[in-house]
Amino acid sequence: MVVCIVVCMIVGYLFGCIQTGYIVGRVNKIDIRDYGSGNSGTTNTLRTLGKTAAIITFLGDAAKGLEAVNLARYVIMPAFGVEGESYLWLLTGFAVVLGHNFPFYLGFKGGKGIATTGGVIFAFHWQLGLICAAVFLIITIISKYVSLGSICMVLIIPFILYFNNPQDWKLVVVGCIFTAMAIWRHRANIVRLMNGTENKLGQKVKR
Repeated sequence: MVVCIVVCMIVGYLFGCIQTGYIVGRVNKIDIRDYGSGNSGTTNTLRTLGKTAAIITFLGDAAKGLEAVNLARYVIMPAFGVEGESYLWLLTGFAVVLGHNFPFYLGFKGGKGIATTGGVIFAFHWQLGLICAAVFLIITIISKYVSLGSICMVLIIPFILYFNNPQDWKLVVVGCIFTAMAIWRHRANIVRLMNGTENKLGQKVKR
């Protein structure tokens, strides 16, 4: 079991290290992390390179979360004879987020993991993924703050996991870890939201 967990986490982290935003930036002859917020995620790509680049970045970052979880669920875990441990799917997904946020070959400087988290939740339970997507879209559209939509989305994760399966406390614990990581990565955004200086959707920023 321990070996299975380690393998899942390593595979998840390596998937996470595939930096879609960074790759899209290099195709456009820039390091996306030298612009805007300095992150390699979808929002900064949108502000720096436009909608098409942002869509590619979002899809790539979400896909790596979804694919890593499915690989752990349907290939790695069965290979080790591990069944019914759904919390391990989420642990694998969290490792993907860690790889996305802290890629070893880019000086541990990546994104904030929201699109990747969305992909992980969809892989875990697509209905819960739809709930997360709806919360993100509604809050973002109303407020025009992508960061606020992201924060609200991750805040509900432990709750939807609990109501989906109240008996499995491990899922809730891992869900809380997802939330804590995302909140920590958005700590500067939270300060700006409180001060009224956060950039709104569609607003270009300079670094």
